[in-house]
Amino acid sequence: MKLAFIIDPIHQLDPCHDTSVALMEAAQILGHEVWVTQANMLSVVEGKAWAVLHRVELVPVELIEGRWLAANPWCKLSTRSLSSLDTMDAVFMRTDPPVNDSYLYATYILDYIDQNKTLLINSPSGIRGANEKMYALQFTKAIPETIVSADKQLIQQFVEAKGATVLKPLGNKAGEGILFLQSGDRNFNSIVELSTLQGRVPVMVQTYLPEAKEGDKRIILLNGEPIGSLNRLSSGTDFRNNMAAGGTVASTQITSREHEICAQINERLRQDGLIFVGIDVIGGYLTEVNVTSPTGIREIDRLDSTHLGHQVIQWVEQTLQTKKPK
Repeated sequence: MKLAFIIDPIHQLDPCHDTSVALMEAAQILGHEVWVTQANMLSVVEGKAWAVLHRVELVPVELIEGRWLAANPWCKLSTRSLSSLDTMDAVFMRTDPPVNDSYLYATYILDYIDQNKTLLINSPSGIRGANEKMYALQFTKAIPETIVSADKQLIQQFVEAKGATVLKPLGNKAGEGILFLQSGDRNFNSIVELSTLQGRVPVMVQTYLPEAKEGDKRIILLNGEPIGSLNRLSSGTDFRNNMAAGGTVASTQITSREHEICAQINERLRQDGLIFVGIDVIGGYLTEVNVTSPTGIREIDRLDSTHLGHQVIQWVEQTLQTKKPK
């Protein structure tokens, strides 16, 4: 197979952490060609999606004394070529948020890939329709009490009713801009004004879940089915558990309640073409559905001795095999 990965500049990636690298490594180990490009290298020519692509060869990381170690250099790029993405067997959209104009325009270009020939992970229309905060709101039995609003009075009423809440900007990633907000906070007006850009942009406000002190679980789903999980714990100086905010990780198991949540959302994920997804769960409640470039594979593999990247690529192999004309 020929697999293309739309990523951020490859030399900015961390081979010991980034899931994109884990997926590319797995594809190479399983005997497939790995190609990389970036969102700003996509084009539409004569009604088809094209990209400036580089063939990449990777030196797989090694697990030594409980830590991933990478060679230096860990990847080698070939001469660039301009190719139709229809020549690829699968295309992985793995550009990191924010989902800004550049990101959205890239998804529009990906619409011009012939999906009868090429598998898209994830669907560009699915990504556009799935804001990682808002998407969870449709699963009302799975989420904590939540409002989305730019109205200061409505936010204040909700905070006063719940006592302790968490305010989340809708477009950020990795815990950026998430604030703990409680009734009587002397900074309430300023927090809401800054977060909503003076009432022009809505934010999400959720009931604070005390179980967050015990961790924020990331569960990786492949075609709607959970394949691995890890628990993220705060550094102790920050209430956020995100790895990017200094949190640590620990091995964990998927509970029966979390399996129920996966069962509630899996059919909708499949309908929307959201094949590789990471959901966040705190205290048995779904808090986010990550569809752009969900991460966690390196940490889960290290903690649980799994090979999730291989599972993903093998699923791609099997899916493409069933699509071939008989």
